[in-house]
Amino acid sequence: MKFKIDESLPIEIAKLLIENDHDAKTVNEQQLKGANDSVLINLCKQEKRAIITFDTDFSNIREYPPNEYAGIIVLRLSSQAKNHVINVFQKTLLAIETEPLKEHLWIVEDNVIRIRGEKDKF
Repeated sequence: MKFKIDESLPIEIAKLLIENDHDAKTVNEQQLKGANDSVLINLCKQEKRAIITFDTDFSNIREYPPNEYAGIIVLRLSSQAKNHVINVFQKTLLAIETEPLKEHLWIVEDNVIRIRGEKDKF
């Protein structure tokens, strides 16, 4: 799968994805730091990349209907400390291999992933 890692996430998230045979680009390496949400999500749409972010604006299904995107993963964690984010994301990697992401919104919390997709009414 192809992913775009938002600027506030540790670079290690991209490294974990690449180590697991995914294509991962960071916002920073594409000189998109500070880009507004619509620019970022439209680029993800063009590139067919799922976005991984802390930005809860992307969980607004009226503004960003999941069925229009390669996937949206919003991390809503109790702590944004680097080690905590990496540890939670390592568990999320397992779900990426088994659960649908394309055209879905994932809300990743410390111990649970909530997934909304085509069977849900937007």
